Amino acid sequence: MLDLYNKTCLECSKLITNRYSTSFSLGIRVFDQKFRSPIYAIYGFVRFADEIVDTFHDYPKAELLDRFWKDTYQAIEEGISLNPVLQAFQQVVHKYHIENELIDAFLKSMEMDLHFDKYDPSLYKEYIYGSAEVVGLMCLRVFCEGDDALYQHLKESARSLGSAFQKINFLRDMASDFDERGRVYFPGVDFDNFSAQDKIDIEADIKKDFDEAYKGIVQLPKGVRLGVYLAYVYYTNLFQKIKRASAERVTQERIRVRDGKKMYLLFSSAVKNSLNLL
Repeated sequence: MLDLYNKTCLECSKLITNRYSTSFSLGIRVFDQKFRSPIYAIYGFVRFADEIVDTFHDYPKAELLDRFWKDTYQAIEEGISLNPVLQAFQQVVHKYHIENELIDAFLKSMEMDLHFDKYDPSLYKEYIYGSAEVVGLMCLRVFCEGDDALYQHLKESARSLGSAFQKINFLRDMASDFDERGRVYFPGVDFDNFSAQDKIDIEADIKKDFDEAYKGIVQLPKGVRLGVYLAYVYYTNLFQKIKRASAERVTQERIRVRDGKKMYLLFSSAVKNSLNLL
């Protein structure tokens, strides 16, 4: 019956992924079957931690995050949890040897959201690493299936991809981050005076991350390459839309990629992959 419990917990993480992110859900669906559940488990874990600091405004966020942090390590140490998300996640941690350092860095970045609404260059770098780059590294541990040499070889590219995704999220969500939470992540940027040059500088930084990330994507195992490439294509498409928008528009609305466009990107990416054109 434990198998039924574990399967149910993994299905909870899959549901969370599907409800919260259509883009990542599409990417995961084209992974080989063996990779899907562990990535759903990682996404469920990071999504719920993020929800604590971004959404639970009428509740004691610091206490809830501290409890979630303790519950995470209790689940890992005991190999069992009554929290379905943590039960699924701890299994992945054990199976793929995900380091505590990555988990701590991620949760610390969530904690930073409780204390900072502006970031200097040092804090910004730390936040990007903890909130995004380590998530890429957790996924890379799964993709490499114990091949540490491959993991080390692709590590910097995985970090760059996570970094690019997060910085685009910051641009996409500038309006809501400031209006709802009073946050501005980009160092030295004044939301009320966000300029075209500010935007150009941020975009140049993102472009460098994408260039480094692509080098690793094409070297990923075949079972995950198309799915990761699809996420990359989705975000580069979003990036192009943001680049075409004015600085003023970025501070006023959330720029999106239409669902129909996402399906087109899936189809075109699959064709490129099948023809070895990535």
